[in-house]
Amino acid sequence: MAAPKPLHVDVVAADRQVWKGDAVNIIIRTTEGDIGILPGHEPIFANLVPCAARIITDDGKQEVIAVDGGYVAVDDKGHVSILAQYASRSGEISREGAQQDVDKISRMMDRNEFSEDDVHRLHLAQAQLLAAKHIAAQKD
Repeated sequence: MAAPKPLHVDVVAADRQVWKGDAVNIIIRTTEGDIGILPGHEPIFANLVPCAARIITDDGKQEVIAVDGGYVAVDDKGHVSILAQYASRSGEISREGAQQDVDKISRMMDRNEFSEDDVHRLHLAQAQLLAAKHIAAQKD
């Protein structure tokens, strides 16, 4: 029996395509909890929460992408779309910068001086911290 074809994955933020490639496994957090997506997965459409999406490529490497929420869709042909307002690859993330954003926006929220855009920035910074932790754990 032949191995299933890899998943074709597109990660798209509002302003750009963040990542595109083939994968054999995706682990991502929905509003219902973490899900794993393998080749042959049934079609789904789910809401995402801020998270670090882990994509295992067909050559065994791992891409970690921080998303501030959004949606994941899997079609019956093995195409996976991850759509978010904001998203960034692990190599684009500054752990210190993300922590500073979380701290700054948290202080603004404590003073009730924040906007909807600040809430999105907070969610992305939190997801970036998660992605940075995954990358740090891989190196250990």
